[in-house]
Amino acid sequence: MSKMLFEPPEAQQVFRSPSPEELKALAARMANAQPTRYGNLNVQTEVVARSKQSTYIVTDEPDGQNQAISRAEGQRWAEAQDAYIARETMVQVDGYIGVDPSYRVATRLYIEAAHANVAGMQQALYFEPNSSGHAPELTVIYTPSLRAKGFPDNRLIAVDLDHGVTRVFNSDYFGESKKGGLRMWNKLVYDRGGLPLHAGSKRIPTAGGDRIGLIVGLSGTGKTTTTFTRQNGSLPIQDDFVAWLPDGRVSVSENGCFAKTFGLNPEDEPTIYGAVTQSDSYLENVSQRGDEVDFYDTSYTQNGRATFPFSVIESAARDEISHVDFLLILNRNENVIPAVAKLEGPQAAAFFMLGETQGTSAGGADEAGKFLRIPGTNPFFPMPHDLQGNRFLELLEQHPLDVYLMNTGRVGGPESDQRSEEVAIRHSSAIVKAIAEGAIEWTQDPDFGYKIAASVPGIDESNGCLLRPRELYAAHRRLAEYDTLVTRFKSERRAFLESYPSLSVDIVDAVG
Repeated sequence: MSKMLFEPPEAQQVFRSPSPEELKALAARMANAQPTRYGNLNVQTEVVARSKQSTYIVTDEPDGQNQAISRAEGQRWAEAQDAYIARETMVQVDGYIGVDPSYRVATRLYIEAAHANVAGMQQALYFEPNSSGHAPELTVIYTPSLRAKGFPDNRLIAVDLDHGVTRVFNSDYFGESKKGGLRMWNKLVYDRGGLPLHAGSKRIPTAGGDRIGLIVGLSGTGKTTTTFTRQNGSLPIQDDFVAWLPDGRVSVSENGCFAKTFGLNPEDEPTIYGAVTQSDSYLENVSQRGDEVDFYDTSYTQNGRATFPFSVIESAARDEISHVDFLLILNRNENVIPAVAKLEGPQAAAFFMLGETQGTSAGGADEAGKFLRIPGTNPFFPMPHDLQGNRFLELLEQHPLDVYLMNTGRVGGPESDQRSEEVAIRHSSAIVKAIAEGAIEWTQDPDFGYKIAASVPGIDESNGCLLRPRELYAAHRRLAEYDTLVTRFKSERRAFLESYPSLSVDIVDAVG
């Protein structure tokens, strides 16, 4: 990636490096910002999810997997955006993505002051800049009020990886700022020999010492919930992205959290609830009446969000992760996937590549409720996905760790099917605790070849079918249905993996 300093376009006025208090005051002027009784702001945006269909890599050599526009077209839109900015008031927020010296990248957000909440939310996630000056290697230029006619929804996210610049048009959703920087950081990590993981991380104390876990998962699968649940007084290290480094260490990316708020309550998720309901957080698209917010009302969107800095909770966000003990691959499913399965070797890389889950509102209307396969559960990897799977297997062989598949949805069918069973937060928490403590008794699954749990402390036998789906289907005289699903999954998985021409044959063969 080019080291050349990119200078943002001139504007009529620029608020440079405002303090959190100054940003909050700017955001409070927005007509769509409401103060809550917690002393924070809640902003209702026009765009309520990331705009996948409007995201394009700027290149003259498209990879066939990511949408692309030519460099000439990218330049035309850059010039149009620069001309627009010349008449506007902008906010400039500087910071760093990452803390490891080799992966600590100076980053800048440059956005219309009329959408100052986005700047405030981003500032909470950046690591603070050096006082001696800031030379950004990655820049996000953001004009929510400028339409990009001719693109889906007249919206454009143009990603110029070679120059480290992402330009956002006609979206006021904060996720485009956050992912704009992280998407470019993904390429930087890969180019330096590592693997970016769409993952949280946590440190879990056990009798045998602290255990470090990574939690990989698509937005809405329970990644943040699993990261923040307090097994044995565990502490979150990171919520959304980490870099698995060539030497086996892991580097964090952000100094805060962008959490989903749907169904948030102090009983199930006390840490996140406490962090969201205080003055240093920002809310986005949470239902509100007067100064009261309602995390259960989805009449506007189910994709309500909040940002908060790690400084408002007890965390290990700045810890160096010298090693990793286990990695969880989350999916939210509702069929024959057990609550937990243990994966080994190429099989682990295969399920990492499959990235199976039920889509949620976080991915927009095109993904919500649909069964998806997202390689690495990372829709923000801006290069061919074959590279993810092969690098995962390479690092796993060089730096072995235990890998598990975790279903955070249901077993045996959707919620409307009374024969199905929910994998509740308490079940997932018991599984994570048992994995950290090495307390699960494993047995071989005859259908998929991975190991399934014969028992898990904290999950009683009445819920045993969460662990062994074949037994649940058998109990309801549904074995023929189960066998049909097994055959279908094996066939579909192999076909999916074979669609990536450079993927290791060992990974493809691992699904049977």
